[in-house]
Amino acid sequence: MRMLLDACVLYPTVLREILIGVARTGAYRPLWSARILEEWARAAARLGPVDEAYARGEIAALRADFPQAEVAPQPGLESRLHLPDVNDIHVLAAAIAGHADAIVTFNAQDFPRGTLAAEGLERRDPDGFLWALWSENPAQIGAVVEAVRARAEALSGQPQPLRPLLKRAKLPRLAKAMEAA
Repeated sequence: MRMLLDACVLYPTVLREILIGVARTGAYRPLWSARILEEWARAAARLGPVDEAYARGEIAALRADFPQAEVAPQPGLESRLHLPDVNDIHVLAAAIAGHADAIVTFNAQDFPRGTLAAEGLERRDPDGFLWALWSENPAQIGAVVEAVRARAEALSGQPQPLRPLLKRAKLPRLAKAMEAA
């Protein structure tokens, strides 16, 4: 399963760490474009130069860990595509060029399901996507989530209870399911 990760799901650290950790298990193959990665770096830069430098370091590590994940733009593809927000056309073009099954994004309004279906794509919100993967393999996905939780706790020096951490990462469905299990 090939999933294009939009910048909005790569920038929040906990969510990114979970998505990439799950990809490392082989549950799916992540895809992105250079432009998507640059959007992440620019968003981090708004918090300051240290945050931008950290993001660029993370981007370099992702590129090294997933050398086949970066999708190159196809000439002329963007010119035939239409979305409510023209600034998101590059994301759709990358998903098509990468032969993705879906785009993982929080940005539902700018990726209409009908438009995506016409291109053979789905739109998946990260919570539903991760919940579905967890439902299929709770031990594997649970181990990834726990590792991210433990790392967040070690870095912050504060307890990081699972459900609040996942809710802050906009993963309430996954949090509820994992807590119930």
